[in-house]
Amino acid sequence: MVLLNRIYTRTGDDGTTALGTGERRPKYDLRIEAYGTVDETNAAIGVVRLHTADMPDLDAMLGRIQNDLFDLGADLAVPEREGKAERLRVVASQVERLERDIDALNDKLAPLTSFVLPGGTPAAAHLHVARTICRRAERVIVELAARPEEQVGAAGIQYMNRLSDFLFVASRAANGHGAGDVLWVPGQNR
Repeated sequence: MVLLNRIYTRTGDDGTTALGTGERRPKYDLRIEAYGTVDETNAAIGVVRLHTADMPDLDAMLGRIQNDLFDLGADLAVPEREGKAERLRVVASQVERLERDIDALNDKLAPLTSFVLPGGTPAAAHLHVARTICRRAERVIVELAARPEEQVGAAGIQYMNRLSDFLFVASRAANGHGAGDVLWVPGQNR
């Protein structure tokens, strides 16, 4: 259980923040950027959910994803260290559930005939914003994982990769199962 009885601590006034291990890092550190961008993705999904009350199945999926993103933030905030007890980690079953949700949504969509422009319903437009933030989070996490001194679980990277796919498919679902998609017309404005 998490207990937060005081929100400000003043410990970050020097430009550093603490990881879950207690180690202090500069606020511009790539690991901080990684879990901060995951948090930004989560906040964007929260905005999406303002528009999904009439789509209870999609809203429930998004609620589960928000919880998973907190798990991923916790995973990234506590780097794996040899000899230390394991902390909360994103696991393969979370990735697999996301894949099942993608398949369930995609089964109801017409095949695409062009790329989709961000837009349509408010829910779809916000899902596209969340998707682009998710892609940025994925890039930061992959960059972090490429550093030899940093440990990042493979399931976390896979989760973010699938999540951007989910958000794209969900945007189409929110656009009347693709009927309201705004399609790209190459060279239309020449």
